[in-house]
Amino acid sequence: MVKQPCIENRTFDELSIDDEASLSRTLTWRDIELFAAMSGDVNPAHVDAEFAKNDMFHRIIAHGMWGGALISTVLGTELPGPGTIYVSQSLQFRHPIGLGDTVTVKIRVNAKDAVKHRVTLACMVINQMGRTVISGMAEVIAPTEKICRQRVELPIIEVHEPSMKTTRTASAQNKKKHSTR
Repeated sequence: MVKQPCIENRTFDELSIDDEASLSRTLTWRDIELFAAMSGDVNPAHVDAEFAKNDMFHRIIAHGMWGGALISTVLGTELPGPGTIYVSQSLQFRHPIGLGDTVTVKIRVNAKDAVKHRVTLACMVINQMGRTVISGMAEVIAPTEKICRQRVELPIIEVHEPSMKTTRTASAQNKKKHSTR
């Protein structure tokens, strides 16, 4: 197993107004499949190319909350990072994110409340053409103690088409029938 790098937070006291963090990702079909499977959101605008080519965007688009999840990733792993507690999030979905689009999530510290250790952060998701596709504000409780943890190695997830699963299940049942005779 390869040792993963440490993820480290910035405590409330280490944060300053205008501190920033960012993350870039390219939307793939696998992202859409995994997000749909995890959330149960099978809106045809996201998962049905035939439907999507005739809707208002004329293409498959990301689930809006896929972009929201990327914002959460930055807050929980970068700024402030581990130990951060989400309090609230506002999001405005300005433009769709399509397959193959590369987006950059940018988070910036806007305000700090020293009494409650709360931090308000501006959140923007910008596509490869420089267009803001999602904007909003997040409020978090920033950690007060330093945390540095080894990054968890995520499991490898395989996506199987339902028809393939059915075929394999049927084959397995047929083998079982034949082996019990």
